[in-house]
Amino acid sequence: MRKKGIWLISSIMIISFVLSACGGNSDSSSKSGSSENGKKVVNLMELAEIPSMDSKKGTDGVSFTAINQAFEGLYYLNQKDQVTPGVAAGEPEVNKDQTVYTMKLRKDAKWSDGSPVTAHDFVYAWQTIVNPETAAEYASIFEGVVKNAGDIIGGKKKPEELGVKAKDDQTLEVTLEQPTPYFLSLLTFPTFYPQKQEYVEKQGKDYAKDSEHMIYNGAFVMKDWTNTSKKWTFKKNDKYWNKKQTKVDQINVQVVKEPGAAVNLYNTGKLDRATLTGDYAKQKQKDQDYKTELEAFVYYLKFNQKLDGKDTLFANKNARQAFALTLDREQLVDTVLGNGSKPAEGYVPEKFTFNPETKEDFRKESGALVKTDAKKAKVYWETAKKELGLDKITVELLVDDQDFNKKSGEFIQNALQSNLDGVTVKIKTVPYKSRLKLDEDKDYTLQLTRWGPDYQDPITFLATQITNNNYNRANYSNAEYDKLLNEASTTLATKPEERWQTMIDAEKILIDDAGIAPLYQNGTAALQKSNLTGMVHHLFGAPYSYKWIEWK
Repeated sequence: MRKKGIWLISSIMIISFVLSACGGNSDSSSKSGSSENGKKVVNLMELAEIPSMDSKKGTDGVSFTAINQAFEGLYYLNQKDQVTPGVAAGEPEVNKDQTVYTMKLRKDAKWSDGSPVTAHDFVYAWQTIVNPETAAEYASIFEGVVKNAGDIIGGKKKPEELGVKAKDDQTLEVTLEQPTPYFLSLLTFPTFYPQKQEYVEKQGKDYAKDSEHMIYNGAFVMKDWTNTSKKWTFKKNDKYWNKKQTKVDQINVQVVKEPGAAVNLYNTGKLDRATLTGDYAKQKQKDQDYKTELEAFVYYLKFNQKLDGKDTLFANKNARQAFALTLDREQLVDTVLGNGSKPAEGYVPEKFTFNPETKEDFRKESGALVKTDAKKAKVYWETAKKELGLDKITVELLVDDQDFNKKSGEFIQNALQSNLDGVTVKIKTVPYKSRLKLDEDKDYTLQLTRWGPDYQDPITFLATQITNNNYNRANYSNAEYDKLLNEASTTLATKPEERWQTMIDAEKILIDDAGIAPLYQNGTAALQKSNLTGMVHHLFGAPYSYKWIEWK
């Protein structure tokens, strides 16, 4: 993902490049340890450009991965996804009602300009996020959790009334609306990171527009990034309180959207880890550098029920069910992806969250809700056509320009057109950032998208489909679904078993109603140098941490 500079290619290198594109073996370079001017350097790749480095504005996995390297919150996730003190000096003090958390901050936490990270930096950042004038998409993550957040977002109270205050420079007090079982894992999420008011206000509109208009408090500082960059660099932050644990001096990142290009860059030593999909993932499965891991990201089809103020095809439940049942998810992950992904059985992924009493996997308890049934899909579709009074219809499918998403879009297009009589699917392919904008504006009819968990609780997925949730950008609404999830967030907050069953019941409603069509739980396949260790993948929150990377 990360290599700065321009490489000059001789005719011999061009021949090598072409040969490697045909599947050249990477075994000969399975060990490496790049260096520039005697420094320990790692070269990684990302699948898309970074939409935002502002923790108030970030909404996606690419942004959160980058923000997570250069900034740190009160707590962070360690190598085993356990909540660990970061800027906080230790575990919080919690009152008897579990609604007031008091956290002491470590005195050696500093910004990259040498100034201390204080409790005021968290107060400023959080109050700014929930301020309606900021229009922060992720402000909703505070709602129903931090006291008064909902009223502030709704314009009924002032940002200063948010349940957070600095008792002194090193003491932060947070008051919750009600007990929140997952609150500490929330604090590891980038939206809860601090921002230094004096610096941010001095930068004004320029804040976070590029790497030179930010200061950092994480393990790395960022260099050579603008909001259109396809390359950037993370350099070790000498002001970071735990800089001794950072074993590399520099991480170079470059955007690589095509798996063939990723393999070429890996084979020629330009990448130390290359992400694979499709044929390349299948071809490399016996390579000694090949690795796979199952993520908690779930890809799904989103059915927008209103466009330009008018009902779309998908306001019809039978139409949604027809589209959802048509798709063969097993075939999709086997023939198109080939990267360790698994067919989705529901919206909440497996191996992510567990029953608080029995420790049973949510996915296993809730069961295999998502089905493929082409015959039943045809019946639903014929019913929908009669109800809608149509015989033929053209549907636009929105996908982004990452290679595996383009191929997934083609698979979906073929499946729908082959099985549903009268359906024509036109694919609209746009850059990753453009798809996010179209989604935000609800300017689409059918979309291939994904959701990754912000914290370790099923409701991080389920809440996105509540009526009027900021991330319910498909105009989906089900009163019974809303009722169950409201209970899970309020009256059942201190009744873990009842709350758990309520979320299981809610997921069944969502899938039965075809509110969305889950496709697959994402897997990641990669080639990685055998002596490169410590790249940590998280099942929730920011997808990756680089602070433990080292060459062995």
